[in-house]
Amino acid sequence: MTSSVRDAVQRLSSSPDVADGLQAARGAIDALLWRRDVRSSASEYSVASRAQGAQASAAMDGSDIAVVDDSPMGRVLASAQAITGEVPSQVDTWARAPLQVLAHLHAIAAHLHAPADQLGRPRTEGQSVDDPLNIGSMPSAREAAGRLALLGELVTGAREESALIVAGIVHAELLAARPFAWGSGLIARASVRLVLADRGVDPSLFSIPEVGMLRVGRAACARATKAYAAGDVNGYLLWFLATVEAGVEAA
Repeated sequence: MTSSVRDAVQRLSSSPDVADGLQAARGAIDALLWRRDVRSSASEYSVASRAQGAQASAAMDGSDIAVVDDSPMGRVLASAQAITGEVPSQVDTWARAPLQVLAHLHAIAAHLHAPADQLGRPRTEGQSVDDPLNIGSMPSAREAAGRLALLGELVTGAREESALIVAGIVHAELLAARPFAWGSGLIARASVRLVLADRGVDPSLFSIPEVGMLRVGRAACARATKAYAAGDVNGYLLWFLATVEAGVEAA
C-alpha cells in the first residue's frame, strides 16, 4: 500500500468525529460477539445474518419482495442471496486477491442480468450502467478500473489500518465508481462483510451491515455516496459507521 493511501486512512481514523463513530461501531460489534446467546448459537446467528443481510441488500437495490421468483426484483433477491452466501468461502482469498473475489462475486450476481461475456469483468466505455440508488454521475470506465486497482492495494496493504475505515472506503468506492455494469451495489455491501471477517472484527459474520444501511435509508445512502464522491469522506464515514452500529442492533 502506498504511503499516501496509508496516510489517508490514518488521518481519517484520527479525525475526532470519525474516531467517536469508530469507537461506537467497534464497541457494538465487540459486545455482540461476547453475548452469551450469540456464542452458544453461533451457527444459527451466522445463517440468520446472511439471510437477513441478503434480503436487506436486495431491498437497497429496490427489491422489497420476500421470496425469489422470475420477476426482475425476484432475480435481484436471488443475486443478493447468492453473493452474501458466498462471502464466508471467499474471506481467505480476499486477503490476498480482492479483485479476483470481486470478479467472482460479479459473475455470480450478474449471471441472471448480464450477457455471459460481461460476467466478472469491469464495465467498458459506453455501457449502460445500473444505478438503483440514483447516485448519478460516475467516473469513466478507465478511471473506474484504476480505482479498482487502488482498492485492491488498500485491501492487501498494511494490516494495522482500521478495518472499519477500510470497509467504509471499499464500500464507497464500489458504489461511487460503479466498476461493473450491473450489481456494483450488491457487491459493495458484500465487501463490507469480507473486510470485517478478513480483519478479525466480525470473523463469524454475526452483524448485519446491510440491515443497518436499510434502516438508515436508501436516500441517506445515496446522499452519503454523493458526498464521498464530492470529497466529503468524513461525512460519508459518519453515515457508514452509523449503519454498522445499526446493523449490530438488528442482529
